[in-house]
Amino acid sequence: MKNYFRIHLFLLLKSFLVFAFCTLFLNISNLYPCTSAVISGKITPDGRPLLWKNRDTSDPNNKVVFLKGEKYSFIGVINSTDMNALHVWQGINSQGFAIMNTNSTDLSTGPGTGGQNGIFMKRALGECADVAEFEELLNRTNGQRNVATNYGVIDASGRACFFETRNDSFVKYDANNPKDAPQGFIARTNFAFSAPKKNQGGGYIRHERDLHILEEAAAKKRVTHRFILQEAARDLINAKLHSDPYKQVRRTSFENPLYINTSDTINRNSTVSVSVFHGAPSPEKAFLATMWVLLGQPVTSVAVPLWVHAQGVPEEMTGENTAPMNDLARQIVSFLYDDSRGHMGQYMNVTKLLKYGRKGILDTLYKIENDVLAETEAKLDVWSKGNPKASDMLDFEKRITSRVYRAIRQSFPGILRD
Repeated sequence: MKNYFRIHLFLLLKSFLVFAFCTLFLNISNLYPCTSAVISGKITPDGRPLLWKNRDTSDPNNKVVFLKGEKYSFIGVINSTDMNALHVWQGINSQGFAIMNTNSTDLSTGPGTGGQNGIFMKRALGECADVAEFEELLNRTNGQRNVATNYGVIDASGRACFFETRNDSFVKYDANNPKDAPQGFIARTNFAFSAPKKNQGGGYIRHERDLHILEEAAAKKRVTHRFILQEAARDLINAKLHSDPYKQVRRTSFENPLYINTSDTINRNSTVSVSVFHGAPSPEKAFLATMWVLLGQPVTSVAVPLWVHAQGVPEEMTGENTAPMNDLARQIVSFLYDDSRGHMGQYMNVTKLLKYGRKGILDTLYKIENDVLAETEAKLDVWSKGNPKASDMLDFEKRITSRVYRAIRQSFPGILRD
């Protein structure tokens, strides 16, 4: 009888531990949904590829760092709490090779899979000059890595691909190949087309919206880094509800505001940064590859341009602990998500976003960002005719970023604290 109870107790305990472990794994996995796209230069006005990621995670503090890898220097986005910068979540190196990822649990080979998604990207940035070398790295590490993810990559030669990657294998999708990308782009959220089991993973609503936005833009020949930053990355429309808060908000007031649930929109309540990589025109001009970075939820911040060739990152984008630019965005997020009861933290006050201070928060940020885009375009045109010094590029980064930081602070005195 004692043995019976011992065996029964053992089985119960085993079942509980398995359930707890699997639940923890699923919860952790669901904390890292992202929205992304790889875009061929065939459909961009300047013929240069684009790479985009809206990063979603439970850690709201992101920053940008400059690092030196085994072969190449690079800049990348990390969690501010990652003091040793072990995990890089999107970045670009000195050769014009850029990489980002979206978590894809349907590629998992078991609980705990995917723990090295960011570690592997850091390695790739330090070792790989182009997409071909990244594919070689994947082949060499089959069976030796711990990942479950969709890696998006571009390089200075115009290659643009997704690699749906497991521990021991991967499947390549080429944005320049009409069979893989008939419209010249590939969108990914948090499921993989090559997954062993179909209809698993997540992000299906965001993927549907992602496709729709890019299809419309491609048809009108307006797929640019500006379009992605200002429209795609900040999109607030739920693809299933067909809701358009930009139209609905007209009939609202601060006394009777419009709230929307942003759990299934591209600009999500868990989006903490945006990176748009504007590829180099050629390997010889790899220094022109630009990483546009927006720290914070997209509708609460402004994108600034960064270059590896500058050999550094402005203080506002990195900081000793947290990035000052990210700190501003978090305060605006708190202002927009103003009801903390229960699940209300998922709901944004759109009336505040579009009507605050008459002009609205978003339009004010657009005005600041439009100036940055215009000035950067002019400067890149000058740099394309020569070989700019690293110090000149760093000075430009610092000047632009400092101006943006001051402009945001001055624009929202009633929201931002010292």
